[in-house]
Amino acid sequence: MRVIRLLMLALASLIASTVAASAQATISELPRRETLILENPEGTIKNPGWFNIWAINAGGQYTGLHQLALDTLWYIDPERGLDGSWQNSLAAEKPIYNADFTEMTVKLRPGIFWSDGVEFTADDLVYTVETQIKTPGMRWSALLSLNVDSVQKVDAQTVVFKLKKPNSRFHALFTVRFNAIWMMPKHVFEKAPDPLRFDFNKPVSLGAYTLNSYDPDGKWFLWQRRDDWQRTTLGRYGEPGPKYVAYVDPGPPDKRVIAQLNHDLDVIHDVAPEGMFTLAKQSKSLKTWFKGFPFGHPDPTLPSVIFNLQNPTFQNRDVRWALALLIDIRAVAMASYRGAATISAIAVPPTGTHPDDYHKPLQDWLAGFELDTGKEKIKPYDPTMGQQIATMLRPSMGDQIPTDPAEIARSFGYGWWKPNATAAAELLERAGYSKRGDAWYTPDGKPFSIKVMVEGDSRPVMTRAGTMIAQQWRQFGIDAKIDVAQGTNMLDRRSAGDFDTFIGWSVETYGGHPDLAFFLDSWHSQFVAPAGKTQSPRNWQRLVSPELDKLIEQIRTVSFEDPKTVELGRDYAKFMVREMPIIPLMAYNVFTAMDETYWTGYPTAEDPYTDPVPNWGNSRLMMVRLKPTQP
Repeated sequence: MRVIRLLMLALASLIASTVAASAQATISELPRRETLILENPEGTIKNPGWFNIWAINAGGQYTGLHQLALDTLWYIDPERGLDGSWQNSLAAEKPIYNADFTEMTVKLRPGIFWSDGVEFTADDLVYTVETQIKTPGMRWSALLSLNVDSVQKVDAQTVVFKLKKPNSRFHALFTVRFNAIWMMPKHVFEKAPDPLRFDFNKPVSLGAYTLNSYDPDGKWFLWQRRDDWQRTTLGRYGEPGPKYVAYVDPGPPDKRVIAQLNHDLDVIHDVAPEGMFTLAKQSKSLKTWFKGFPFGHPDPTLPSVIFNLQNPTFQNRDVRWALALLIDIRAVAMASYRGAATISAIAVPPTGTHPDDYHKPLQDWLAGFELDTGKEKIKPYDPTMGQQIATMLRPSMGDQIPTDPAEIARSFGYGWWKPNATAAAELLERAGYSKRGDAWYTPDGKPFSIKVMVEGDSRPVMTRAGTMIAQQWRQFGIDAKIDVAQGTNMLDRRSAGDFDTFIGWSVETYGGHPDLAFFLDSWHSQFVAPAGKTQSPRNWQRLVSPELDKLIEQIRTVSFEDPKTVELGRDYAKFMVREMPIIPLMAYNVFTAMDETYWTGYPTAEDPYTDPVPNWGNSRLMMVRLKPTQP
């Protein structure tokens, strides 16, 4: 039975049993042409009735909650945006700083209402900040506590923050690139005895949609357009097209493809390359970011080998560099993306404006970079790696593969490190490791063993990358094994530091803006949790470096739009090459598949008004551009 029928029947059963004689009891008859169905990449939510997003890992996040119902001060779209990448959302204008960046003033937009009819004001912003500061364990408690000395309401639309230290990027905490500090409804939460234990069910919405119903087993969540959508920040762009929006768990990758071929799933969040190739061949209504190969949307994130730097095994730079020199990025690109990868040797995603701001300007420095193995000095960088991947693909992909060097660099990346087993061995030997027979041993005489944590079927591209890397390490004599952690298990273990290494990202940039502070500020050592404690985003490797701290502190004193931010960003990129605290691999190209049977107006490379990936907070902009295919 098709996904849509199962969804509507389940919805009808739930509502009929709880809301007798309600108008919602006819929900099984919802017109398909009024209902947009998107994949929730979280899958089935274990605690579906929990909507308190301010409490960490307690429920679903990408159920439509942060895309459709929540709002905050500003957004920076990873693409062009509807009227520019910067959007003043609940704030009426950009953040206003004093001369030394120790004070930030926020002017709020009037006339914005919660879905229960209460107006959003400065009281909500002040309450959001003060509640999290005084409630350790809330999602943004640590970051706010470390930054905010005081927050004061001046009037209904004006709030002033006084900061503990100069920080020109404090506004980033309230600026959605993927998500941010969402506003809490003071009039709702102040009635709860404990904000950490309050489920916020039913959630009061600031967005253009409000919760209609959800599956008690966590399979789907259904949202309905507000009658007063004009009184939301999305309303200034026009009326949202879909009346109903459903976020569902459509099952494993093959079922996602089948559901879309049957027109029961409008947007697939991410599918393996093979699934995208199947859809490209069989679906006449398919829409993708690029019209042809490589199809996928390049997110401003950087899949990497993330080391647990609190594990003594990875605290020596020589060991980390040795592991990098054992990776053949060409094989990783082919195994993971079937070649549709954009590689990166530096710790900046090769997407958005970054190739022009970072990758291209650093090519000469990378080519001249020397690495001392203890026995020789080598220049490990190969600027032709991207071209080599393109050449490998050309026999099978033909004219879809560009020949212009600049286009190849944009599509496949510039260079990467040359595999060099001899140099890797020399680095390990200098670190006290030894080889006996075909196996390597640690300085204390134990087998050199590494577990590489991956997400399994929930993120097949990353899993295949990790599997290939583990295989390459095993071939060298390291006991490398795959450690599968699916869905929320991966997130929980990542936060807890319960891993040796994992394939994921700790680098997340704006994409359309060169400033790197969005992720880099969170890497300051002041945010690093002790071993066994929960690490706040995004320094999952738990890197502690006085040199990097000094650089981050410099960035905090420079304006967000100052050209010096690029110079400091390049200094960061060079530091990361020298220290190799993570091994950057490639951009995360998301194979988001969109079906035009019922809806048109999806964002594409030709019309990049936002990111099409449905779990991003910015994806709310899709709602005002989507129109029924057949009115």
